[in-house]
Amino acid sequence: MNNSFLILIPLLPFIGFLINGIFRNQLSKGAVSILACGSLLVSFVLSIIYFTQVQQGATISVHYFDFIDVSNLYIPFAFTLDALSALFLLIITGVGFLIHVYSTSYMHNEAAPHYARYFAYLNLFIFSMLLLVLGSNYVILFIGWEGVGLCSYLLIGYWYTNTSYTAAARKAFVMNRIGDLAFLIALFWLFNSTGTLTFTQLFNADVLARLTAADVTGITLLLFVGATGKSAQLPLYTWLPDAMAGPTPVSALIHAATMVTAGIYMIVRSSALYTAPGSAITNEVITYIGLATAVIAASIAVQQNDIKKVLAYSTVSQLGFMFIALGTGAYTAAVFHVMTHAFFKALLFLGSGSVIHAMGGEQDITKMGGLRKAMPITYITFLIGCIAIAGIPPLSGFFSKDAILLSAFMHNKVLYAIAIFAALLTAYYMFRLLFLTFNGAFRGTQHQREHLHESPTAITVPLIILAILAVIAGFAGIPEVIAHGYNKLDAFLLQANITNKVHEAISHTTEYTLMALSTVLVLIAIAVAYVLNKQVKTTANTGLAKVLEHKWYVDELYQKIIISPIQALASFFAKIIEKLGIDGAVNGVGKMVQASSRQLRLLQSGQIGIYLILMVLGLIFSVMMGIYKFVF
Repeated sequence: MNNSFLILIPLLPFIGFLINGIFRNQLSKGAVSILACGSLLVSFVLSIIYFTQVQQGATISVHYFDFIDVSNLYIPFAFTLDALSALFLLIITGVGFLIHVYSTSYMHNEAAPHYARYFAYLNLFIFSMLLLVLGSNYVILFIGWEGVGLCSYLLIGYWYTNTSYTAAARKAFVMNRIGDLAFLIALFWLFNSTGTLTFTQLFNADVLARLTAADVTGITLLLFVGATGKSAQLPLYTWLPDAMAGPTPVSALIHAATMVTAGIYMIVRSSALYTAPGSAITNEVITYIGLATAVIAASIAVQQNDIKKVLAYSTVSQLGFMFIALGTGAYTAAVFHVMTHAFFKALLFLGSGSVIHAMGGEQDITKMGGLRKAMPITYITFLIGCIAIAGIPPLSGFFSKDAILLSAFMHNKVLYAIAIFAALLTAYYMFRLLFLTFNGAFRGTQHQREHLHESPTAITVPLIILAILAVIAGFAGIPEVIAHGYNKLDAFLLQANITNKVHEAISHTTEYTLMALSTVLVLIAIAVAYVLNKQVKTTANTGLAKVLEHKWYVDELYQKIIISPIQALASFFAKIIEKLGIDGAVNGVGKMVQASSRQLRLLQSGQIGIYLILMVLGLIFSVMMGIYKFVF
């Protein structure tokens, strides 16, 4: 296929966005669905075609036009497709297409103009993410980066008449801007030191040699702060659980295949910087921020009763695992977990949407129970998702999480112990969610009981496909100890110079022991979840449970130490500096002119005698001034 057609992959969803957005008041729901889903389906097919070319060893670079060419600043609008971007293309377009199809049923009650607006936003979201992963330089990547930030704001606040939803959208937008500022500063610093932002030129040994160790440390830390905002790491993670305000398919799109993986992609793409001399400090920071995020988010999920909130904190925790992999140099393991997580987390979110749909909008799992009989497809697929995320072999989550835990073990044994504790919390809260939702007696209202039903085909088919992917995706990265010294995913990503740092050798016996240990501990965690959650707890939480229920009071802490002081300072500036100072000065000048003119106008009496006297006095004054100058 002609390489110039590569631009069609992001362009088609963008065209879908334009048509659905501009003609939203004229198009029928059917036309909107066909256009939105069809454009993405074609992009997915094209992604498969180009993926096969990359799989054969090709790296495709296409220059379309000069975006910026001023003095020594040259930024081409160009795409580069290698093993890393090709894999992300498949994830984004494939999972994105399934979410689009799911949305046609989930959002069917929306009025036609709003239905079109929703799909326009979805298409724009996909376009932005595709631009991000295809860009051949940091500027094009940053345009897509900002695009997904904008689309997250639009989709989280889709139901804009609800003020709490718009507040959640605004929170996501503002917190992401913090990271984006750090990202921009890193780009300025990088360009000032190297003179380029194009990946092929920048990630060259001679160019990287221009960076001092201090440059590398500063730039990588700033890039990590940027990733912290997008990929919801401490301390910039609180926007992601609030993003549940958007429709459930939006939650699946943000949490699984697009926005939150942007930070992971950016750091993996920049791995040459993170392996350069001077990056050691940054890698340690990434490792332990990821570890803290994984543990704290998992602990919060243990005591949440909102089905989407549990999954939201699960996403934050899983992203923490990915950052552990990045910090320990296991870049292929991080990408592997991005891929498997995209499948099972999209499955879990869409499964939760199916449950919410059947429950008439109810999201509290303590008011559910016994749904597996009424919703067998949703139950089975949701169970598969839970098994996958818990890390039980041979499902996908086992292989990707094991790769991360192995890297943690080789890096630091204490790091491994804490990481495996977070993995056990994952198994516990996911099966707590499963048992309370699908097992036991139904705890909802009689009206809900009478209307319980399996979801329509447009919802169940994507669930089935994602469940299959959650089962088989792990086989793309079977570890070398099992695959006789060959890892398909490692070999594929090596084409894009994405590797794992070389660690000390580890025996096969130790590796098998670690796998068995994690599996046994996970099964024990599931058994504990079953025993402790046979019935819904009716008493109020106390002690640590109450702290976890209130999410470690992080939002309250931010409110007290950041938001309230800023609001007080803003109020001071508004009332004192702005109103009394700036406005007072401007208004004072106006009042002074007005008052002086009011007095001066009294001289304009209209009486000729007064004017003659003033004229004579003026002449006398002028003569006296002349005599004074002459004499003195």
